[in-house]
Amino acid sequence: MSLIDKLITWYSAHMSYASITALMAVESSFIPFPSEVVIPPAAFVAGQPESVLCVTGNYLLDVLFIVLFGTLGAMIGAIINYGLSVWLGRIIIYKFADSKLGHLCLLSSEKIEKAEAYFREKGNVSTFIGRFIPGIRQLISIPAGLSRMHFGAFLWWTFLGAFIWNCILATIGYVAAGQMDLIKEYSHELSVAILVLVGVVILYFAVKQIIVLATRK
Repeated sequence: MSLIDKLITWYSAHMSYASITALMAVESSFIPFPSEVVIPPAAFVAGQPESVLCVTGNYLLDVLFIVLFGTLGAMIGAIINYGLSVWLGRIIIYKFADSKLGHLCLLSSEKIEKAEAYFREKGNVSTFIGRFIPGIRQLISIPAGLSRMHFGAFLWWTFLGAFIWNCILATIGYVAAGQMDLIKEYSHELSVAILVLVGVVILYFAVKQIIVLATRK
């Protein structure tokens, strides 16, 4: 059983706002862990009126608080990445990525370079868009820290991206979280589909705004 499988088994037995926050902090840091196996199952439980948490307390999960605590966890993990990048600097970050411990975390200098290139191309908004892209989501805070992006802007874009991502995952949870194996197997495809959906929505509102501005002239 892999480490991720062990964490999923533990999470199933200890599902609470605290464990949601902790695992989403892990997911948003440099340690690889899919948010697709954290938020949807919790949302599924929240949709079952008879589901009571016997291990961590006699209360029901609420989908709104699942999203909020999930977003809090994502913010904590992102801030850790940002802070370490500012504190340690580019040389040490790259050395760590190529170390044995870095490889255990599925890091490499190539992945950091890819995240930095994406950040340079998209700018500060990449900390928002990057939350929807597999392989970039966990790392986008590193180039933000290395470039010393304004911390207030970093918090805002990270919060917005994480909040929307968790809202989407929570919605999916009501429908599909009973199929944990499918969610785990197709987590990458799910992320891509959600990214396309978000892109279509953004494009729709952008075109709508352009039309409104054009009609005013």
